Amino acid sequence: MPAKRNPKDPWRKLVSPPEKILNRIRPGMRIFLSTGLAEPRSFVKALMTTSTANLTDLELIQLVSLSDVMAPQALRGQKYRLKTFFPGKSAHGRITEGSVDLIPSRFGRIASLFQSGRIAVDVAVLQVTPPDDSGYCSLGVSVDVGRIAMSQAALKIGEINPRVPCTLGDTLVPVDEFDALMAGEALPPYLRRPTVDRVHAMLAANVADLVEDGSCMAFSFGPLYEALAVHLATRRHLGVHSPFMTDALMDLIASGAVSNRRKEVFQGRSVAAYAIGTKALMTWLDRNPLVEFQTIERVFNPATIGRNPHFVAVYPVKAVDISGQVLLRAGERYAGTGSAEVLDFCSGAEIAPFGRSIFALPSRSPAGRSNIRVSVARGRHPFGLKGSVDLVVTEFGVADLGGRTVRERAQAMIDIAHPDDRNALIEAAKARGVLYHDQIFLPGSARLYPSEISFSTTFKNGQDMRFRPIRPSDEEGMRRLFYRFSDEGVYSRYFTPLRSMPHGRMQQYVNVDWTTTMAIVGLVGPPGQGRIVAEGRYIRDPHHPMADLVFVVDPDHQGLGVASYIYRLLIDLARQRGIKGFTAEVLFSNQAMMKVFRKGPFPVQAVLDSGIYFLTIPFEADLPSLGPPYAAST
Repeated sequence: MPAKRNPKDPWRKLVSPPEKILNRIRPGMRIFLSTGLAEPRSFVKALMTTSTANLTDLELIQLVSLSDVMAPQALRGQKYRLKTFFPGKSAHGRITEGSVDLIPSRFGRIASLFQSGRIAVDVAVLQVTPPDDSGYCSLGVSVDVGRIAMSQAALKIGEINPRVPCTLGDTLVPVDEFDALMAGEALPPYLRRPTVDRVHAMLAANVADLVEDGSCMAFSFGPLYEALAVHLATRRHLGVHSPFMTDALMDLIASGAVSNRRKEVFQGRSVAAYAIGTKALMTWLDRNPLVEFQTIERVFNPATIGRNPHFVAVYPVKAVDISGQVLLRAGERYAGTGSAEVLDFCSGAEIAPFGRSIFALPSRSPAGRSNIRVSVARGRHPFGLKGSVDLVVTEFGVADLGGRTVRERAQAMIDIAHPDDRNALIEAAKARGVLYHDQIFLPGSARLYPSEISFSTTFKNGQDMRFRPIRPSDEEGMRRLFYRFSDEGVYSRYFTPLRSMPHGRMQQYVNVDWTTTMAIVGLVGPPGQGRIVAEGRYIRDPHHPMADLVFVVDPDHQGLGVASYIYRLLIDLARQRGIKGFTAEVLFSNQAMMKVFRKGPFPVQAVLDSGIYFLTIPFEADLPSLGPPYAAST
């Protein structure tokens, strides 16, 4: 627990009243204030309410302003001018009106701006804990650039607040380094935990599918992270290198999912620059050896971030267009998702071995407008590095944009838009020439898409493979699969010597209505970024109780049991949907496929005619459900 107030604490003898400290400030001085929950609120309140004549034309410098004690009228006058690097609570809306100045900068460069003197400091005011028996105070939940500011400032003021948690890391400051001390009695500006709605829960589940065991995570504050922590609680050996420590991260660490053993930097410890959240979080952080607070030049440095393998940064964004251009969120509710933080952590994720940045958003705004748009060119807060946007997630799935053309990006983005918005997006994209003018859209398929079908397994050679329903954006992946087959392989599948698979033919194959057809693809590679190596489907005649079955497996992945896996998967899916059996046609020479059918759970009736086996495989009604043969659900 943070230290309780004790009137006999020795440091209280060194404390000066606010009026005496304010008398040491001169007009034109530049005053650095620590950030967020570490804001010296008693000092700021005294500064805002005093009428002392010397307090005029002052510059207040604060990296992120979340204050509710900075008086708007004072900031609009001639006494004070706030300069901030991020438009948080007190600055949001006042930058455009001209009463607050914004300093655009990447977080990772801010320390050098102070160190070089480009941003000069005359007075440094930091909120700290009461000194311990050795005379050291803790900077608490915001290391920030406080040490650099102190090294520059002619006047160093420590606001001692017993309610501040004593945190570990690069946080200890000797109390005798301060020129003046004042008592901080104000409660920190605690934040309530965000509530999680159904859409954010679904969104977080899709994001969690992309996070593998051993990943190193960056978190911020908001409903997405609240839900994500719940979904990640079953992971193992996660690491934390994050701009913010939050209640959601506290829960994730407490779940046992975080060990920090696979990190390369600050191994064994969760690292953050700030903490924002509830009183319970502050109590948990007090002298907690699992968490370290470090300076922003360490936490936000892309080179440092990039040393952690499998680094994953997740950003909740406002809107994305079909080319992958992102609009970031900004304002008091999204303190950690401005361009400054995103640029640093996205760059770090690009450097990290197997790193990834995930941009996540609900498919629609609360007002019902599509968050997937044809263009966001005129939107506010754009993220300039469109080429760095590889993974976009909504509650309807994941769009893998890395290395794709603008047309392929548009197809992938439309696949994860709200089903009721997809037709309009396709028509708009066709009008702009982004999609082919003959692009197919089956109106009912978007709502019937069986997203609940998502499985993974490991085959006998150690190959991991994931299975999901086919999507229209799989057109290029299926074309590549076609061209990996020999002429004999193509003939075995299509019973005709096809030489090419152009757009017109393949788009008919990947657009499925889901009423008569079930089509499943198998993918290898990182979650969300896989390569299609197998596909199976059944096609049902509405006037017949049985369905025709076909599937293919990449030549490099044959002989592993993939075909048998898909066969059994399709059997279960067909039986669940009332289908009574399968029919299939197999070339006499394709004995490997015949072996798959004969090893299946149901008897095969085969008739050989003109070199083709005509198979009938009725499902036995009295046989209980086979149950999923899948090694693990994703």
